[in-house]
Amino acid sequence: MNKKSLKLKASEAAPAIDWSAVSAAPKSSAPDEDSPELTAAQAAQLRPLAHVLPVFSTGKTRITIHLDDAVLQAYKLRAGGRGYQTLINETLRRGLAADAVKEALREVIREELHAT
Repeated sequence: MNKKSLKLKASEAAPAIDWSAVSAAPKSSAPDEDSPELTAAQAAQLRPLAHVLPVFSTGKTRITIHLDDAVLQAYKLRAGGRGYQTLINETLRRGLAADAVKEALREVIREELHAT
């Protein structure tokens, strides 16, 4: 599942909402029996949707990271202001792949040197 598959197509767009009718609807002071308010204990037991239903996992984790201003600006310029985080992710992924290739090559060289 990816971000694009979660977006509605124009033909599947939700119908327009009549906000004036929503605002005019009476508000009930009693909780809805189908969705009562959570207790503090229930709220403490809540887990992210991806933990409960792994099919909804995006395979990505939100983090906070501090980058040099110059690095961030360079990626934003490359991406045209949109998708710079994807570019950073791709660069990191390529770096990991390159490291794996280098390590495999080193291991082959070591084996060859020990064999001679």
